[in-house]
Amino acid sequence: MAVTVSTGAMVVDTASSPFAQLRPVGLDAVTIDDAFWAPRLRTNREATLPSQYRLLWETGRIDNLLRAAGTRDGEFQGRYFNDSDVYKWLEAASWSVAGGHDAEPELHAMIDETISAVEAAQRPDGYLNSYFARERADQRWTDFDLHEMYCAGHLFQAAVAHHRATRSTRLLDVATRFADHIDVTFGPEVGKRIGTDGHPEIEMALVELARETGERRYIDLARFLVDVRGHGVLGDAYGRFGKEYHQDHRPFRDLDEIVGHAVRAVYLNAGVADLYAETGEPALLETLHRLWQSMTTRKMYVSGGIGSRYEGESFGEDYELPNALAYTETCAAIGSMMWNWRMLSIEAEARYADLLELTLYNAMLPGVSLDGETYFYQNPLADEGSHRRQAWFGTACCPPNVARTLASLPGYVYSASDEGIWIHLYAAGTARIPLDDRVVALRQETRYPWDGEITIEVDGEGDFSLMLRIPAWCEEGATLTVNDEPLPESLVPGRYAEVRREWRPGDTVRLSLPMPVRRVESHPYVEENTGRVALMRGPLLYCLEQIDNPAVAIRDIAVPDDVSFQADWRHDLLGGVVALIADARLAPPDDSWSDALYRAARSTPQAAGERVAITAIPYHAWANREPGAMRVWLRRGR
Repeated sequence: MAVTVSTGAMVVDTASSPFAQLRPVGLDAVTIDDAFWAPRLRTNREATLPSQYRLLWETGRIDNLLRAAGTRDGEFQGRYFNDSDVYKWLEAASWSVAGGHDAEPELHAMIDETISAVEAAQRPDGYLNSYFARERADQRWTDFDLHEMYCAGHLFQAAVAHHRATRSTRLLDVATRFADHIDVTFGPEVGKRIGTDGHPEIEMALVELARETGERRYIDLARFLVDVRGHGVLGDAYGRFGKEYHQDHRPFRDLDEIVGHAVRAVYLNAGVADLYAETGEPALLETLHRLWQSMTTRKMYVSGGIGSRYEGESFGEDYELPNALAYTETCAAIGSMMWNWRMLSIEAEARYADLLELTLYNAMLPGVSLDGETYFYQNPLADEGSHRRQAWFGTACCPPNVARTLASLPGYVYSASDEGIWIHLYAAGTARIPLDDRVVALRQETRYPWDGEITIEVDGEGDFSLMLRIPAWCEEGATLTVNDEPLPESLVPGRYAEVRREWRPGDTVRLSLPMPVRRVESHPYVEENTGRVALMRGPLLYCLEQIDNPAVAIRDIAVPDDVSFQADWRHDLLGGVVALIADARLAPPDDSWSDALYRAARSTPQAAGERVAITAIPYHAWANREPGAMRVWLRRGR
């Protein structure tokens, strides 16, 4: 049986979703063996997951569950939502073993030991939350901002992942008992309570649980939890940041702007997309379109990161996108990926895959170090050397979120539909994709994202389409051949190119995506970026780090419009990267500003400075060496 990945890891099992155009390809059907992602997935299995497991014990998160079970004494440790970190780790570990990596028996033992603690902590009525155990047992469901349903949602996602990976029902049985408890407690029926969690998450988890178990009432419960938002049900939870923070300011179908806590917003949108995929309610999809437009055209960083304010971890006003003070939480990037994957599955439009790819490489991936053991919570686009990754956080949502994202990555590469096979991401590896009454095997060969040359060998027979994404960043020059014969149709950036034919084993498709260095400018209302450009090549955003440019202050570097960049493969740099090399200009010293912060404006423009050689590296790899200044947005020179 194919292992399709759950909503927590972003990849939606839409096989039984009547209003989704695309179906997922099982995680166990795809192998990534390239030079970019394969080492990261191996590091995730061999370093990230074991180190996080150790920290779950050291920080008391598993002890909290044992305390709830009555086998540990002492006080509850940490934050009231700490159970969720355990569940996200369980999901990540489950996806890792689902990929066929049974060479790590220690990981199986860790999973089993953790599930035993979760099983023991569950109460006879199905309720499960270690914070509301023992002395707080009478406080259950009294404060909707204490993440009870949020933690439950992560449990449900972990249970679906574990069941798909192992076919064991141990954790799934725990999840369904808790879901039944919530279903009995909350709902529109007489005798049930009206309420929902201050942190959306459970909505998408309930839909996924329904897909796994066939229990339609979980979808009905998810719909209820969406419908009660915007009617003031969260009560005293508004004391801290207000209704927008909790996504309770307006009924969902009335929303026209994405606001409030960024993670909560995109988690809710992902859950609503799941709900649409099952119900087909037009108003839900119309609202999702408005919110996507609001985010992508007015409130998103060039990296794909979202959430510009530290206050409330929130979206700011339109075009409020500061660089050094960008919050851009790693979890928010992952939530955006969740949402965009669902929109892609529903509508089969390349714009969602384009944004998923941008966010994957440039907003999620910076959240973890190259060695897989330290993490960013925030991801600024400018820094003076003080922002460094940490091994863990008091609020540790990001580390296990990164782990489950990486563990589920093979599930993002392909989808299937009635027409054929869709290729969303490019990475060397193999796939065996069920299509009607046959299985089609594919082999990708590529050095992507360093190189845009992609070869796909098809081992299958029959009439079907191969849909290849032409990234929006590839503005011109893409070519596509089948058995060395050019495709007659023109290739449109930001669309899928369809190759329909009677396939035979050994047929070979070659896609060439030129990767010139692109200078990107921002909307003039983003005032901090006035007169500045960012550098991109292929799907990757670049930055300057002080360590690569030691002779100058990088704040003084200006990039002339006519400068030529050389893409230089550096196998000895940051595990192997393509660096960008160029001769830029250095703003000359201006002694007239001595001891002055302001002065009367002068009409004479500043003269061009001396030439200076610069080296730019992929943004996802910054802060892996000694501390120093970093900039994404660079002065535009003459």
